[in-house]
Amino acid sequence: MRASPGEKVFYAVNYVLLAVLACSSLFPLLHLTALSFSGSEAIQTGRVTLWPVDFSLETYKLLASGTSILQAFRNSTVITVTGTALSMLTTLLAAYPLSRPFFYARRGLTLAMIFTMIFSGGLIPTYLVVQSLGLIDSYWAIWLPGLVSTYNMLILRTYFEQLPIEMEEAARMDGCGEVRLLVQVLLPVSMPVLATLSLFYGVAYWNVFFSMLIYINDSTMQNVSVLVQQMIQSQSVLQQGMLVQPDDQVHVVEEGIKAAGIIVLIVPMLIVYPFIQKYFVKGVMIGSVKG
Repeated sequence: MRASPGEKVFYAVNYVLLAVLACSSLFPLLHLTALSFSGSEAIQTGRVTLWPVDFSLETYKLLASGTSILQAFRNSTVITVTGTALSMLTTLLAAYPLSRPFFYARRGLTLAMIFTMIFSGGLIPTYLVVQSLGLIDSYWAIWLPGLVSTYNMLILRTYFEQLPIEMEEAARMDGCGEVRLLVQVLLPVSMPVLATLSLFYGVAYWNVFFSMLIYINDSTMQNVSVLVQQMIQSQSVLQQGMLVQPDDQVHVVEEGIKAAGIIVLIVPMLIVYPFIQKYFVKGVMIGSVKG
């Protein structure tokens, strides 16, 4: 069917608005990237806009040698990889039994988990529980309180419920038990939703900030998010870390180093996303109306 003149105008306006919104989101990232790769003099004189001026890796060298960004990056990687693996495992173990129609307690347990989405114990009780378990200054204080996301669990449970019952019946006729059915039959056809939920968990763990401030007091255990926030908020962090005095700002430009830190923070997720994009597009459509 051909679009009417009114529809063509509507589509054109939509495309223009979406393009403007996309550019408004992209410009800050381009500006930060240009700052991080520009020379100190160009940054000081304000000549950097969307493209690097006097291309230089000076800011990244100073960031690596003068701050604990490398250690923070390793900490963030450990937190993200381990936390995502643990969360996906526990989410899977919760979603599978709740998706089985013969599991007699599934309604009550599902309602109990949904209750936690609406009401929580609060910050102080949660902190007291974590402290009583001896998890302060331990990454378990980051992983355990939010190990299972009820929202993600419901998505995975719904996906399992929508799988053809014939596939399960055929597997059981071949002698599959619950574990073998889950591992060899259901998981291979669940890659879209598993990749989507892994992305959700990974982004959450990579960007974890508030929990790090509350539970982690050891500066050697801080992640990239906390370090970058400290760099942006306090000028003394850079001066102490790189032994920079205010008179030496001709050689060291803090804006460029801060921009480099932000790029280090956001680039890993930008690199990971294209590899799971094909699964992500399928996964976000789970539960949508089919016609």
